[in-house]
Amino acid sequence: MSSLLLWLHIAFAIFTIGPVTAATMSAPRVIRTKNVPALQVIQRMTRIYSLGALGVFVFGVALGVVLGGGLLGKWYMTASMTLFIVAAVLLVIIDRDLRTALRALSSESAEDDAKVQIGRIAAISGVVSVIWLVILFLMVVPG
Repeated sequence: MSSLLLWLHIAFAIFTIGPVTAATMSAPRVIRTKNVPALQVIQRMTRIYSLGALGVFVFGVALGVVLGGGLLGKWYMTASMTLFIVAAVLLVIIDRDLRTALRALSSESAEDDAKVQIGRIAAISGVVSVIWLVILFLMVVPG
């Protein structure tokens, strides 16, 4: 059972966290070029893969419960779970900003260019990427 949970945990991490990171990191460039159809795809990808990334958390917690031995109480597991929740909240903020940028670029007004969203999405997606790297470090090195 633990092998299956570990496999699912790693598979969800590979197939959801990578694509959501790539999508959020490419969003500022697409907003700058005012490519509305591409921005719609990026916003949809961000939402779908962010929801899928919750599987990483679910299967990780399930694996910790199955393995037992107080594994979930270790400092690095608590830090990783906390950082994952912070990253999930930041992804919700990115999704909100992507929807705002999409509305701004879809409007007829010339002054709506979504410049505020470009900076915020770039900054938050960079922070989320660093969070993923810290979580990876915590999962590999202390254990």
